[in-house]
Amino acid sequence: MRKRLKLLLITFVIIALVLPAYAGKIQHQLIKESALEQVLKRGVLKVGMSTFLPWAMNDKNGNLIGFEIDVAKRLAEDMGVKIKFVPTKWAGIIPALLTGKFDVIIGGMGVRPQRNLKVNFTIPYDYTGMSIVAHKDISKGFDSLKDFDKPDVTIAVRLGSTAVTAVKKHMPNAKMHKFDDESQAYQELLNGRVHAVVGSAPTPAFYAIKHSEKLFLPIKGVFTKEPIGFALRKGDVDTLNFFENWIRVVQSEGWLAERKAYWFETRDWENLVK
Repeated sequence: MRKRLKLLLITFVIIALVLPAYAGKIQHQLIKESALEQVLKRGVLKVGMSTFLPWAMNDKNGNLIGFEIDVAKRLAEDMGVKIKFVPTKWAGIIPALLTGKFDVIIGGMGVRPQRNLKVNFTIPYDYTGMSIVAHKDISKGFDSLKDFDKPDVTIAVRLGSTAVTAVKKHMPNAKMHKFDDESQAYQELLNGRVHAVVGSAPTPAFYAIKHSEKLFLPIKGVFTKEPIGFALRKGDVDTLNFFENWIRVVQSEGWLAERKAYWFETRDWENLVK
């Protein structure tokens, strides 16, 4: 009996000595493998995004500008690294993140449970919602979502966006045409081949103002509200921690609100765009 107790005591002592060292090695390995450490070592933050006004778009010289572009540039600057944007079709942007084509998605991505099964999201750095813009001729007299919820109505959306979910929920009887590029959806509307486009505010309102002879807003404001976060690969607590605290800092400074007001509430930037 004493012999067994002695053996057990020796075993516990060995475990007590070995486990901390082993745990330390695991922790060190996790730190080395985090996107944060890789970005700092590389000296470049690679950001996945997709173009849609006024979140991210090309100016007259082909340079990327917009709210998300400002956010990503400020993040890289505060990290002390350069930035590389990786334009990606929206429908494939999460798979591209998971295969390591970039470090983070900063692209107006709504935090959705289905997406959260595949990626981690930061705390929200913004909130947005869906709005609808319609063609004056073929949607004449429409002034509610109910008017669009009919089998003979066609609504254009961007493939893989939360606009798809919004249309399914609020206008389940309408037909949907899905496009990889949001600009294609708006072109279909301008050509009169769909009744309306559902998209993240304030883009529908911008199109209604720019093409007031053809388009109008059948309802004011947004009909959904959703949080927007950075998306990153699962299991990377260090990178998630850094991104979330960065968001808290720039929010407390008022910088995020300032940049959003510029891009979403003014047209001062319009002459920069093609």
